[in-house]
Amino acid sequence: MTVELIIRTLATMIIAYLIGSLNPAIIITRLKTGKDIRTMGSGNAGFTNVLRSVGKGPAIATIVCDYLKGIIGVLIGWWIFSQLTVTNDVAPLEYVIYGRYLAGLFVILGHSFPIYYGFRGGKSVVTANALMLVVDWRVFLMVLGTFLIIFFATKLISLGSVICAGLYPVYTMLTTYFMDYLPNLGTENELRFRFVLISTACALLVGAIIIFRHKDNLKRLINGEEKRIKAKK
Repeated sequence: MTVELIIRTLATMIIAYLIGSLNPAIIITRLKTGKDIRTMGSGNAGFTNVLRSVGKGPAIATIVCDYLKGIIGVLIGWWIFSQLTVTNDVAPLEYVIYGRYLAGLFVILGHSFPIYYGFRGGKSVVTANALMLVVDWRVFLMVLGTFLIIFFATKLISLGSVICAGLYPVYTMLTTYFMDYLPNLGTENELRFRFVLISTACALLVGAIIIFRHKDNLKRLINGEEKRIKAKK
């Protein structure tokens, strides 16, 4: 690993984490009610709890800001790695994809464990979705479609989030292998198989974080106690 790569990696991690630590749910709820969203409802600093505890308007503002935060963070990682000096054994496309994943991962970690708010943040579902959108729109559409089917069938955001988190690495592996790796074999744009492996590993890590953050929801789902979505009027 070169010094340049180390510097760009550290810069991406730090910038993305600090951006991720800005929590719209906490900020918007304080502006609206003067309260800490983490003391309301489920105690989670995220879209669903804002929807239930504060209302539709603040919830919409929260989800938009969470999306923008994720997109901005990933784009910064994309740009930082796009400026990296290319070596002979790594295709330029690989660098920018890895930069996006790295930035997205640390935006998610910042959202979940924000340095500004005592490391008590949200569950990172919306931020992770923004990562999927910027990294690979094909996987994003697959995950979004799966989530919508589950949500409209059950009205349980947590169930859809957990299932999609588990399927994220599966969709990533299938997409990168059959649509990126195989079609480019023997061409000037050939990607090494490690691209599939690293992309899948990154998606697996993101999915694992989301599932871990939903451990309490999983207990309620198993016990049949999870609340279906209902907005505060």
